Amino acid sequence: MTKLWGGRFEGAIDPRFDAFHRSLPFDRRLVVEDIEGSAAWARALSKAGVLSAAEAQSLVSALAEMQKEVVADPALLEHSQAEDVHAFVEARLATRVGDLAKKLHTGRSRNDQVATDLRLWMKRACSDIERGLTDLCSALVTLAEANASLPMPGYTHLQRAQAITVGHALLAYVEMFARDSARLTDCVARFDACPLGSGALAGTAYKIDRELLALDLGFARATRNSLDAVSDRDHVAELMFVCALVGVHLSRWAEDWIFFASNEAGFLELSDAVATGSSLMPQKKNPDSLELLRGKSGRSIGRLTGFLATLKGLPLAYDKDLQEDKEALFDAVDTARGSLEVAAIVVRNARFRSERCRSEASKGYLNATDLADVLVENGVAFRDAHEKAGVAVRAAIERGVELEQLSDADRARLLPELAQLSRAEFTRTLSVDASLARRAATGGTSPARVQAEVQSWKKMIHTWNSRS
Repeated sequence: MTKLWGGRFEGAIDPRFDAFHRSLPFDRRLVVEDIEGSAAWARALSKAGVLSAAEAQSLVSALAEMQKEVVADPALLEHSQAEDVHAFVEARLATRVGDLAKKLHTGRSRNDQVATDLRLWMKRACSDIERGLTDLCSALVTLAEANASLPMPGYTHLQRAQAITVGHALLAYVEMFARDSARLTDCVARFDACPLGSGALAGTAYKIDRELLALDLGFARATRNSLDAVSDRDHVAELMFVCALVGVHLSRWAEDWIFFASNEAGFLELSDAVATGSSLMPQKKNPDSLELLRGKSGRSIGRLTGFLATLKGLPLAYDKDLQEDKEALFDAVDTARGSLEVAAIVVRNARFRSERCRSEASKGYLNATDLADVLVENGVAFRDAHEKAGVAVRAAIERGVELEQLSDADRARLLPELAQLSRAEFTRTLSVDASLARRAATGGTSPARVQAEVQSWKKMIHTWNSRS
């Protein structure tokens, strides 16, 4: 196949280098964007007086037909021997319009062409990931609403700390994924500029209205510096970072749920739809879906790190090293999209074991801080209250009882400030439900606060859905 750059060369390219050099096997994913960009460029050339209106219309019509063709039959790209997607489109266009196809590349370089294609593709990819985040957040909020009042142990350092509600724990991850969604919005806003018309590095020599061209392609604006426009891949790194951080958040959530679903914790039942068994041990139910999500986060982190290493030594303007952006980006995006889809399925099919969660939230002296708070309410300075509560915990451990089960004699000796409380009042004051209800400040775990947050998130998610 004729190369787009062959005039300068006399000898043939080595076939082994040709195979190493070809990017069509992966950049064919940009074919729709390349066709759209080419059609917009044809219209811009017409407005600049380079093409007649009839020539431009002929090119645009042929490109539209080609787009339908390649969407209907992707095998056309798989079987092509073209060097890259740009060569494929130009050669295919020539079969429809003949030598007119040779005029389309006037004033354009593959450098600004691929930069434009990639940004167009990324805008759509960001929308896909945002939809995945919205779907997962919706699933988490629904599960949080159903478990807004259900107590469970909360952890710090993987040690039982205080009682929380299951709903509160679920909404913590909604916060993380919502930040990821906001990062995507910010990312798009930064790269929503059209490089087309930047040429190879110095800008086009033709009177192209680049602002109008940008709007024609759905961009907010045109890029302002041709050198930067063709060599900038900050947006690729930024989207890969968002994908990596989505993976990290999914991994943290997966780690929690892997533990929650273990026999040791027993808080959570995973659906058979997202678990597997053992080839040897018949009793096993393995959380493979969650383990794969945890594992794939490392893959996304590695892709980001590798790409940043590729970028760090590149001089202006375009360098062939930048061809390495696509495989890394495509894999990061594919991993994020697939992971979010599976995560939402896991959440929608999960069930918390209410009796186990409530029972375990009542064990392990998770109400020690509440005891200190009650002492403070009765005039004891917090540092002294903390000390007294710690001594009471030690006594309860020695006796093999929970704090609220201390004998009247022990309470009178260790906690004289609470002597006015009857046994029933003392037990009720240190109950799980009382502990949760106290934490009703903004950001707290009380059932009332969780329900309010659920309603707030429902409205937010409705707004996200309306926007998409």
